[in-house]
Amino acid sequence: MLKRILFLTALLISACVTVNIYFPAAAVERAADQIVKETWGGPGSPSDPAKAAPKPQSYNRYAPMRLAALSFISEAHAQEADINVSNPAIRALKDSIKERSGAIKPFMDRGNIGIAQDGLLAIRSADGLNLKERAETKQLVDAENRDRENLYGEIAKANNISKDNIPKIKAIFARSWLEESRLGWWIQDGQGNWKKK
Repeated sequence: MLKRILFLTALLISACVTVNIYFPAAAVERAADQIVKETWGGPGSPSDPAKAAPKPQSYNRYAPMRLAALSFISEAHAQEADINVSNPAIRALKDSIKERSGAIKPFMDRGNIGIAQDGLLAIRSADGLNLKERAETKQLVDAENRDRENLYGEIAKANNISKDNIPKIKAIFARSWLEESRLGWWIQDGQGNWKKK
């Protein structure tokens, strides 16, 4: 009887497959960096070192953990997610953001518009703006933020990522918007304080 229980236990262990459904954070980070650079450009300095691509991990069949594993249990390797950032809706949003960036950047250079900690734009100061320019900055910021929010939703939809994960996508994009901002632009830190980059 004990032999039968041990045999069934060993059979069940070898037949178990763990399926991890995870949020493809690394792939979304690459997509965010690509989109931010396409639509707004990088910090603008050719001397900025390019981000190195991660080196592929090597496969060592004789690694200590592999040798210790039971021979009848094999490993499953997940393929790296490839985030789709090119469907008609996403392209239209990227084009809209890119076209608008030229009108927004002068206000960012002057310090009127800044990048908030959530990656959205905010009117930081109305100093030096006449009534027409105040209305223009508000319209630009509202349109930009609406497009950014819609972009995150479209990326989730195009990649079958649940709506629950849109805040994660937004947070990843926020890091990219902040990292790729120009020197001299105003950005908000994690505590909500404004500072020049």
